[in-house]
Amino acid sequence: MNTRTRVLTGTALAVALGAGAFGAVSASATTPASDVASASVASVSSKKDGPGDKNFTTTTHLTIDAATRAAQAALKAAESENQKVTVAVVDRNGNTVVTLRGDGAGPQSYESAQRKAFTAVSWNAPTSVLAGRLAQTPNLKDIPGTLFLGGGTPVQANGAPVAGVGVAGAPSGDLDEKFAKAGVDALGK
Repeated sequence: MNTRTRVLTGTALAVALGAGAFGAVSASATTPASDVASASVASVSSKKDGPGDKNFTTTTHLTIDAATRAAQAALKAAESENQKVTVAVVDRNGNTVVTLRGDGAGPQSYESAQRKAFTAVSWNAPTSVLAGRLAQTPNLKDIPGTLFLGGGTPVQANGAPVAGVGVAGAPSGDLDEKFAKAGVDALGK
């Protein structure tokens, strides 16, 4: 296909999609708001409510206070060794709860800390251990949002991951992980 044919085909496709979307918006605009509200809310009733209900699970999440305490402990541990780092704490789903960027921490440390925390909670293992697995499974590094460098440690409750602490910016992953562990340890106090 020449360039002109591709441009005309792309334009025609965009117009068709736009017209279809406009028609869908126009068609749904005539639906009364009360019908839309009742249609979009679904309720699941069960014969058993509570812990025995097999349709639902109960999960444990780290509170914002606990996440902040962990991040501050990790940052304090790094500062006590004159290291300039960023600390991130993510929840069980990998969503960032707290990020503290220490004075003088490099610009790359912010994202690195979050990715290390995400990786640790995703696999329920320290990132230094996971980095060793890359030799056998190099494709692990291709999973979006992960970073297989030392510095991430999971937070566990009853053996299950509930959060991750990631530290980045020290000269080595061993130091980053030492500081992340200090953050996790602060939660046991």
